[in-house]
Amino acid sequence: MLNTQRINELNKLLSKLGLTIDNYECLDQALTHSSYTFENKYSSLLNNERLEFLGDAVLKLIASRYLYDRFPEYTEGDLTKIRAILVSDSILAKVAADLELGKYLNLGFHEKKMGGETRPSNLACAFEAILGAFYIDGKIDQLYNFLINLLNPEVTRIDQSAAKYNFKAILQEYAQGNAMELPDYKIINEEGPAHDRTFKIEVFVNDESLGYGAGKSKKEAQQKAAEMALDALGLQDKD
Repeated sequence: MLNTQRINELNKLLSKLGLTIDNYECLDQALTHSSYTFENKYSSLLNNERLEFLGDAVLKLIASRYLYDRFPEYTEGDLTKIRAILVSDSILAKVAADLELGKYLNLGFHEKKMGGETRPSNLACAFEAILGAFYIDGKIDQLYNFLINLLNPEVTRIDQSAAKYNFKAILQEYAQGNAMELPDYKIINEEGPAHDRTFKIEVFVNDESLGYGAGKSKKEAQQKAAEMALDALGLQDKD
């Protein structure tokens, strides 16, 4: 049972978000970091990780529908590239920071002391978790309008940026957004004289080889390797 002070804090957050909720306990759980349940010897099922799992799916669904409607002339690959960046932890952490979500987090003593309120991973996790909480509360229509208004400027920026055609950037954002290890590019061969070198590079994610590429520079080879990796992950056009 939440006390009056916590309910007042949550009401301030709801006012900031422009949303309503009936299940305050679920919203509070969405803002509860694992360090808090651990230090207070609560069940790990009471932190926000399960709600983050649900919120991640809700976010991708709403983002997908929005991008589908906004860009009717874009291919599946174009839409996927924009979405991969849009739902990445770096974007979500930025949005959550703008909303000052860190002020409302339940953190363990040591996590708070170490700056947990501003830690990007905590913010991104909490943001997705509150989406899960609102979804459980039956607020999907509110969520759609909330997310579109919030993410629309980011979509515009991503669409206008060359980043969506930067295969390395897309692969990195995809890995970060899906709790995977960052891509690891390894030189597997170098051929030719110093003035006309050809590099062959292989890219690994979670120790799995996903692609390789060759080029006259390491950057070119890495881009080609990342492009093959995106194809292996189903993030490229099939035609």
